[in-house]
Amino acid sequence: MNEFLIRERQEIILGRLKSAGRVLAADLAVEFSVSEDTIRRDLRDLAARGLCERVYGGALPIAPARGTLGHRKGRDAGEKDMLGKILATQIDDGMTVFLDASSTNIAAARALAEDRAVTVVTNAPSIAVALDGRENQTVIMIGGLIHPEVGGAIGAKSIAELERFHFDLCLIGACGLDIEAGLTCFHYDDALFKREIAMRSRRVITAVTADKLATRAPCSVIALEALDGLVVSPGLAPESRDALVRAGVSLIETTDGAIAR
Repeated sequence: MNEFLIRERQEIILGRLKSAGRVLAADLAVEFSVSEDTIRRDLRDLAARGLCERVYGGALPIAPARGTLGHRKGRDAGEKDMLGKILATQIDDGMTVFLDASSTNIAAARALAEDRAVTVVTNAPSIAVALDGRENQTVIMIGGLIHPEVGGAIGAKSIAELERFHFDLCLIGACGLDIEAGLTCFHYDDALFKREIAMRSRRVITAVTADKLATRAPCSVIALEALDGLVVSPGLAPESRDALVRAGVSLIETTDGAIAR
């Protein structure tokens, strides 16, 4: 087959992934009037180039590019600030809350009202710094080796320190979120750490920027049914919102300028 036609078809498939968040080989085969084997070869090629994630029956977009916590903090800063403000409203006086290493959780720490009397436990120095000097908030750092990309302490020592705690609320970060795969992240040790936090928390809430929805990273964290709340942007596409609701996800979002609790 003409190489140009193959490249053109694959570009269209990438466009479908970006707009729909998922493609099915059977549907693409009908659309392009080719066999499903041809489409599967296209998807294998795109996956080998790091442009999509192969799943049963089709493909998903890959999770947004990784980077250090400092670099991630600068991406989609406006959206993260908004999501962080909504996350901060979920923290009540008297709570013991875990904020793990996440650029959106940094925004939540900054947005947390200074008169809110809470204990914040974190594995991220950036979050501890954001809360430094606040008289009403006790900050406890989980120790261990700071992973340069995660931006927080993970690993056996950090997990062992979690055994001393039980949390009222955990604000957990994710690299990707998909209905089938649940919450995912790039690093195996980070996934183990996040699972331990979730198991020790009465409520688990996450927030994801629009580019992380319907994507997955290599390491599973928790299933969607283990989430007590998902903070989403007001501009979330109706079809994406409907799919999450059908999956049983409790959405936390702004409605008419008010924050849902």
